[in-house]
Amino acid sequence: MEPLDCAIVGAGPAGLTAATYLARYHRRVRVFDGGDSRARWIPRTHNCPGYPHGISGRDLLQRLRDQAHAHDVPFERTRIRRVHRDATGFSLLDGQRQWRARTVLLATGVNDVMPEMADLEPAIACGAIRLCAICDAYEVTDGRIAVLGPAARALEHAIFLRAYSASVGVIPISAAEQASEDEAWRARAGQHGVRPWPSLQRLRLQDGQCVAEFADGRRAAFDTVYPVLGALPETSLASDLGAGIAASGELRTDARGETSVRGLFAAGDVVSDLNQIAVAMGHAAIAATAIHRRLPPHPREARQGDGDALPS
Repeated sequence: MEPLDCAIVGAGPAGLTAATYLARYHRRVRVFDGGDSRARWIPRTHNCPGYPHGISGRDLLQRLRDQAHAHDVPFERTRIRRVHRDATGFSLLDGQRQWRARTVLLATGVNDVMPEMADLEPAIACGAIRLCAICDAYEVTDGRIAVLGPAARALEHAIFLRAYSASVGVIPISAAEQASEDEAWRARAGQHGVRPWPSLQRLRLQDGQCVAEFADGRRAAFDTVYPVLGALPETSLASDLGAGIAASGELRTDARGETSVRGLFAAGDVVSDLNQIAVAMGHAAIAATAIHRRLPPHPREARQGDGDALPS
């Protein structure tokens, strides 16, 4: 079987955008969908260009999928486990099947580290837990906000959020974290109007708010809690091939989206810590265009009658 021009691993905004671009370049592509795009968590975003009234992550993914389907892009609902490189291209394996491709685009994203919370999904759905202040802090303007995480990182996020609310606090993730808050940390928090809270014992959803129960026995309710516990980029397929990884954990790519492995491209959250839909789509457009230009041209067959001489 003739190899694919490009195998796209991941079916989030980056992967789906790249699929449509490459299909419109008349390239043979296939999307490998592991079924867990990070965008599915978004209850409603008002930060995605072109949707003035907002759109849910699931609806956005469906629209992007529909657009790819309209250009006859095939999908495989499977998780790629290994990618091999040889002189003629790549082999992709899911444990049972194998596909060949001249190039590969990884749009594998990141996995957020979530707080331990029994009702996490309902809390995300109602906005009591939010994952991206850049995306949606506008929606909690003047609300009561807390940032949960390691003290230093949480304070930087809290300072950013002070532009949206006068009531912003930091909840350390453990008693050890609370003890690590030195005088300089507390002075910086006070300078920016950020309230330090005791370390967290338990977090739960109640009446649309997050209720934090602290190690010292106190409780407090917040309109929104932002966990900043980290995110783990899905780089294993690339690192197995020897692709370069940045100190922050994301894949290193050049300006065209190509990794240090020739023919292996990447787009979206797996290459950027600015985890935005618009950024992912921009990456995808650049990488897809670079892939198209990298591949050998394949002129379209002339239609019958094209180029016929005009009658004299």
